[in-house]
Amino acid sequence: MVAPALRLREVAKSFPAADDRQRQCLVLDAISISLDVGELVSLVGPSGCGKSTLLRLIAGLDVPDSGELMIGAEPITGPNAERGLVFQDPNLFPWLSVRRNIEVGLLARGQLREKRGEVEEFMRLVGLETFADAYPHHLSGGMAQRVALARALINHPKILLLDEPLGALDAFTRMRMQDEVLRLWQSRRTTMLLVTHDIDEAIYMSDRIIIMTQRPGTIDQIIQVPLDRPRDRSSSDFLRLRGQILELLHFAGNETSLEGRTPIR
Repeated sequence: MVAPALRLREVAKSFPAADDRQRQCLVLDAISISLDVGELVSLVGPSGCGKSTLLRLIAGLDVPDSGELMIGAEPITGPNAERGLVFQDPNLFPWLSVRRNIEVGLLARGQLREKRGEVEEFMRLVGLETFADAYPHHLSGGMAQRVALARALINHPKILLLDEPLGALDAFTRMRMQDEVLRLWQSRRTTMLLVTHDIDEAIYMSDRIIIMTQRPGTIDQIIQVPLDRPRDRSSSDFLRLRGQILELLHFAGNETSLEGRTPIR
């Protein structure tokens, strides 16, 4: 039996309260999820429910109070190149060209000489080979995010964590970038966990959608997306699923009880 690419069991995390550093505020409570190898899963929920905190725990940038986080059969004990993380802001180094920005991780790990050829490959993969010597201030928002994606993917991560990577883009560019991410995913089958506030984006891109409750964040429902790709945003099935998820998020964003509702299949 193949082990999941990612498995979380009963993960909890607290932070000091803003108004009283001696008091702990529970952000995540009893999070248990797993992602299969090559799966693309979206994480949605009310603002402040701990979605980004969960990504930071998986990336190894924070430590849980309790629970277990596993990549394959190995526990997560800190940052590692096998877990790539892409933020809403591309966070490119402004003094480095596109090529140099993509090379950063390889250079830091002493692998640039042996893997220099991959830099050209990944620039072609994201369609930026003609911009290899351009600097970040020459790039559009969508192009900058493609550099960030290439910089993460060149490390061949077992899982790619995407924290609202398209949230700062205009609607047209965002839809084009959704197709770009899907193309990269389909060509490489990297396991991806995407945090998004855009329900259409989650339905359009994901195999499954994980819905979280308000803080402290817990898992409310995990929804299978039974739509063939490429997906039609205007189809009746797409719009029906969108309405059901929006209703769930209305409950998840309020203190109304989540019990007694029919799960989405």
